[in-house]
Amino acid sequence: MGMTMTQKILAAHAGLDKVEAGQLIEAELDLVLGNDITSPVAIKEMEKMKVDGVFDKDKIALVPDHFVPNKDIKSAQHCKCVREFAYKNQITNYFEVGEMGIEHALLPEKGLTVAGDVIIGADSHTCTYGALGAFSTGVGSTDMAAGMATGKAWFKVPGAIKFNLVGKLPEWVSGKDLILHIIGMIGVDGALYKSMEFVGEGVKSLSMDDRFTVANMAIEAGGKNGIFPVDELAVAYMKEHSKKNYTIYEADEDAVYDEEYTIDLSQLRPTIAFPHLPENTKTIDEINEDIMIDQVVIGSCTNGRIDDLRCAAKVLKGKHVAKGMRCIIIPATQAIYMQAMEEGLLKIFIEAGAVVSTPSCGPCLGGYMGILAEGERCVSTTNRNFVGRMGHVDSEIYLASPAVAAASAVAGKISCPCRL
Repeated sequence: MGMTMTQKILAAHAGLDKVEAGQLIEAELDLVLGNDITSPVAIKEMEKMKVDGVFDKDKIALVPDHFVPNKDIKSAQHCKCVREFAYKNQITNYFEVGEMGIEHALLPEKGLTVAGDVIIGADSHTCTYGALGAFSTGVGSTDMAAGMATGKAWFKVPGAIKFNLVGKLPEWVSGKDLILHIIGMIGVDGALYKSMEFVGEGVKSLSMDDRFTVANMAIEAGGKNGIFPVDELAVAYMKEHSKKNYTIYEADEDAVYDEEYTIDLSQLRPTIAFPHLPENTKTIDEINEDIMIDQVVIGSCTNGRIDDLRCAAKVLKGKHVAKGMRCIIIPATQAIYMQAMEEGLLKIFIEAGAVVSTPSCGPCLGGYMGILAEGERCVSTTNRNFVGRMGHVDSEIYLASPAVAAASAVAGKISCPCRL
């Protein structure tokens, strides 16, 4: 009985020849990640351990990105805690305002995540790095503390679901539509504690930004991680961004999967997740009524990358957001911000009546920079639309791609570019 990609990575990091689903292992870590919300809790837990510093100052990344620049005194105190810990322990990969970005876009860009790595982060969307063929997963702050102290973590080896992708995505359809389609198909617990492994000829038609988006939302289906095979595109990305050595793992032909699905990318349509769960999906063709909206957010660790901004700009160019509409656009990192500026995308956004923010997770978790009032509706490229996620408990969030979000900003209601 063979192993999946994820199982091979975990076996190698546990010093074992073979692992099976359900097996408990202790694995060596290549990177431990924390942000301004989760790191202070982990730091306090480390203090209780009375350990003498971190296991490796080069293998910890601290990225304040949720309430940064600080929105209030409490967030300032949290960031001060992280900053002082980083300085005290000489953390190499600590990113202050001006250098920081949204963590799950920043780390691959900085070359800190590569194929074959085992990565834990005290943030549920740490599964993003599976786009590069790494095993990465979210953990609690206590596990983060243990990881920073010892460089190790306990795992129960996950089973796997294979998603065989065929065909190519049509115009105005992206990785966001693919993962929303999958979550709508299997549900928010359809991959509970399983590895979501994406394979097939269709993978090569997905950009790296598409793959980051798909892997990012594996957790929204309950997945332990999402992972893609390492092809020429992934290798090119790593060579451009990283100096780290990487290891390519391939699933055995006789690897065991709990379920298998085949998805024809060419048949996908722009897909929207209605309130209040990511599984509550409809295609644009299934919406038979005008759903008026108040706000659009384009950004986040899911869809704040350069491809996303280019797509939004393509829709918004020469148009203007609807009267009374608030359209907030957030590049995910400083480098993406700069690239968008150099390409003229920011000019397009501002002329269209949108605002452009410094990198921040703020609106996604109802923190700041886009809080919703009672009864308001938002189309957002973020990853969660739970009750009260972006503000008032009686507000509504519709998850969508940058193309749908931008078109909706122009129309003042849920729409897509083909309808403008």
